[in-house]
Amino acid sequence: MDLLLLKDVAIEAALAAGKIIQGYMNEEVIVEHKATGTSHAAQVVTVVDRECEAVILTHLLPTCKAFDLALLSEETEDDGSRFNKDFFWCIDPMDGTLPFINKRPGFSVSITLVAKDGTPCIGVVFDPNSNTLYHAVKGHGAYRNGAPWVVELVNRHITYVTDRKLRDTPHATQIEGWLNEKAQELGLDGVQEIDGSGSVMNAILVLENGPACMLKYPKKERGGGSIWDFAATTCIFQELGLPATNFKGGPLDLNRADSTFMNHQGVFYANPLELKR
Repeated sequence: MDLLLLKDVAIEAALAAGKIIQGYMNEEVIVEHKATGTSHAAQVVTVVDRECEAVILTHLLPTCKAFDLALLSEETEDDGSRFNKDFFWCIDPMDGTLPFINKRPGFSVSITLVAKDGTPCIGVVFDPNSNTLYHAVKGHGAYRNGAPWVVELVNRHITYVTDRKLRDTPHATQIEGWLNEKAQELGLDGVQEIDGSGSVMNAILVLENGPACMLKYPKKERGGGSIWDFAATTCIFQELGLPATNFKGGPLDLNRADSTFMNHQGVFYANPLELKR
């Protein structure tokens, strides 16, 4: 499998989708709802999501034929082909639709090549707000705008990155207690919060605002993000040597058989390694 060639294709696809998003950023778009998950963020969809998916597929579908790859995309019904092929493309055409329609940063394009066993081999993320491209290839490192990415710790506090404010989050008391304990353990000046982005950009914010982390407790309800919300950034974190795991520290199930949702195991991302649970 030529991962470097496929990485280039994925980057072209992400940039093409990013141009579509940028063309709509100052426009009002009609918001529709789909029957998925339990959160409002998981249920909203726009014409922008669908246009992004269409342009991404024009780039990726030829590789599916040439390399015998399967496909999993948020706006297309899962056909189960990911269980029969050695690799599959995992696409979030526009993660963070809710911040997009609210005219605030926090949305992005995410494309991943995932092995059948759930190992992310290529991860590409494009942030249309800042025009920043992030990518990683298994065994070849992580990059920011084409340059090797050296993640630096920029704060004297722990940044807790979350899609919703901590006070509105289940298990808020436990999360706050753990964060304060870690801050004290590491000699840091407390905890600050960044909220409101989609899952993909939240993971990127963990990398850009370290010491930082994001986490989701396991839950019974469908939701907690889907495979495409975490696959690309897991690849990037792994190439940076940083934790991108389930809540208990094990590998994320990025080819879950019975659903695409991650509620069954939760997620945990951290920067630096010393913040590992």
